[in-house]
Amino acid sequence: MTERVLGTILAGGQARRMGGGDKGRLDLGGQSLIAEVIRRLTPQCGAVVLNANGDPGRFADLGLPVVADSIAGHPGPLAGVLAGMDHAAAAGFSHVLTAAADTPFVPHDLGARLAASAKGKPIALCATREEGRLIRQPTFGLWPVALRDDLRAALQDGVSKVVVWADRHGYALAEFATDPHDPFFNVNTPADLELARRIWQGMTAG
Repeated sequence: MTERVLGTILAGGQARRMGGGDKGRLDLGGQSLIAEVIRRLTPQCGAVVLNANGDPGRFADLGLPVVADSIAGHPGPLAGVLAGMDHAAAAGFSHVLTAAADTPFVPHDLGARLAASAKGKPIALCATREEGRLIRQPTFGLWPVALRDDLRAALQDGVSKVVVWADRHGYALAEFATDPHDPFFNVNTPADLELARRIWQGMTAG
C-alpha cells in the first residue's frame, strides 16, 4: 500500500508556547525535529509533502512540496489533513498518512500498523495507553482521499476537532507502546525540547 499513500507532515501550528516560529526547525542535537520526521516517514510513503502556511520558500532546503491550508483562520490539523488530501487527489494517491512536524520519534511502522488496524473502517488513528486508559493521538492517522469533499464541508461548517469528524465515518485505533518513550511525544515547550534532546541522545549514542 505504501506507493498509494501520501505522507503529510503537519506544520501549520502557530507554536505560541515556544514563542512562535516553526517548531519543526528546532535543533534536536545535530538534526532538526522536522528533518527526523521526514527521515522516518519517507520510507513509509510514495511521496511526502509539508503542510504549512505563510511563505513556502522558508522550507526550500527540505526539498518537499509545501501545501497550505485552503480553509482560513488556522482551524487546526484537520485543515492540514484536507490540504494533504487535495494534493493526494491531484497526484493519484488513495490515502494520506499524517504526522506532526514536532514529533521526532514517530514510529517507523506507523503506516503499516494503521493500515493493518483499519479492518473495514475508513479512517485509522493512533493511540497509546496511560494507566490503563486508551489515549487517542489524532494527529497521526491514515485518511482516505475519497472523504476530502466531506471534510471540506465539515471544516466550512466549523468542525475543527479531528475525532468529531472521524466519529461521523467510523475509525479504528492502532495502539502503540510508550516504553521506552512515547512515540508521539511532541515538543510544545522549552522543557519538552530538552527532554526530546535527552531521548534523542540516548537513541543515537554509540
